Amino acid sequence: MKHTLLACLLFCLFGGSLSAQVSNEELLEEIKSLRSQVSNMRHQFDQVDKAIDDVVWYNKVGDIAFIDKVRLTGPPLGDQKFKATNGNGNPLYYQNPYRIQTYLFIPKGIDPDKKYPLMVLPHGGVHSNFNTFYAHIIRELVAQQYIVVAPEYRGSTGYGRGYYQAIDYGGLEVEDVKACRDYMIESYDMIDEDRVGIMGWSHGGLITLMNLFDYGDDYQVGYAGVPVSDLIARMGYKTQGYRELYSVDYHIGKTAYQDTEEYKRRSPAWQADRLDDTPLLIHTNTNDSDVGVLEVEHLIKSLKAANKEFEYQIYEDIPGGHTFDRMDTNFAREVRLKVYRFLGKELNPPQPFSNVQDLKKAGYGY
Repeated sequence: MKHTLLACLLFCLFGGSLSAQVSNEELLEEIKSLRSQVSNMRHQFDQVDKAIDDVVWYNKVGDIAFIDKVRLTGPPLGDQKFKATNGNGNPLYYQNPYRIQTYLFIPKGIDPDKKYPLMVLPHGGVHSNFNTFYAHIIRELVAQQYIVVAPEYRGSTGYGRGYYQAIDYGGLEVEDVKACRDYMIESYDMIDEDRVGIMGWSHGGLITLMNLFDYGDDYQVGYAGVPVSDLIARMGYKTQGYRELYSVDYHIGKTAYQDTEEYKRRSPAWQADRLDDTPLLIHTNTNDSDVGVLEVEHLIKSLKAANKEFEYQIYEDIPGGHTFDRMDTNFAREVRLKVYRFLGKELNPPQPFSNVQDLKKAGYGY
């Protein structure tokens, strides 16, 4: 029955040109080919969406910031740094570093002879990108005279199938973000390398935490909003379709059941002992249907068990769920003001907000 339906589908698609003698194997090959074409078209549409959204950035933020998108490199693909070795086991040559892109936002009117703080802002999502959903947050940061770098680390959408499938969740994408941080300091003399912060929500929160765990000396402060924290717990309460995102061959390649240790390695809650003394603020929301509060509670308990100093707040059933403090509500703006004040204690931005009204005017123009 299944193959009969597939034959009917192909008959309709190709205007009846298929012979009645077409075998099941040929039908399956046709279906495989069609699925590949649809997949490629999806990535092409993502690229069109990204190109359109890049133009929108200038409309939303171009009045207050210089905007650019630059290409740089992160670590080579895969676990092996070398492609070949000689008879003694010594490397003959390196793999090519992986090419990535990143957004830059530099406040207009700043004095290039002075020093300004840098904010690293990785986007969220298993496969997503940095888009104009963050426009009001960029405006708020730029108004305080932060220079902002927003990495499009490997696995981001809008750059084709190869980039999408280069994902290394909680692995090399963390290194990509660090590479963007280093690029900014190497390229712009007006950045104060002793005033560098990192902030992110959801998967961007995971990347924030992992950067602090791996490179604590290179950041003065961090904020993790509703961060993905425990991939093992996450695989337990998410759908089968979501779990399959992680177990495909170009991703982790195994289920959490098959390789628990690998999922632990990529989970901040299981790596909490690696946080140094970098100031850290964590927020979560009890009605978050994307990152369940149980994940963040595990992270908080792990940090406490490791005797780490940090600040956190568990918000109770705030409207907006997963995006409760990124929205355009008064409550969200109040929470962001708290976040900026926490970050500002370490980064000392030239024009900090005094109140919510200052934040509102910066983010929304009135």
